[in-house]
Amino acid sequence: MTHIKSDKKTLNGISVFQNTRVPIQNLFDYLVEGETITHFLEDFPTVTLQQVKQTLKNAELALIHHVQDEDVFA
Repeated sequence: MTHIKSDKKTLNGISVFQNTRVPIQNLFDYLVEGETITHFLEDFPTVTLQQVKQTLKNAELALIHHVQDEDVFA
């Protein structure tokens, strides 16, 4: 996951997009509020579209893996 970084020296270890100080959580907050990825990228120009796509893909895979392992939604 080279597009995400977590370092105690940067925002007390909160996961951020690599080479930025933008928390990954900001992306999900925008999406939950109904904002578009375009709007997110306009507000955080240091984040790339590729980073957003990879983050969403990783979240998708983590959820699929979790659901298959735990059968959480059954």
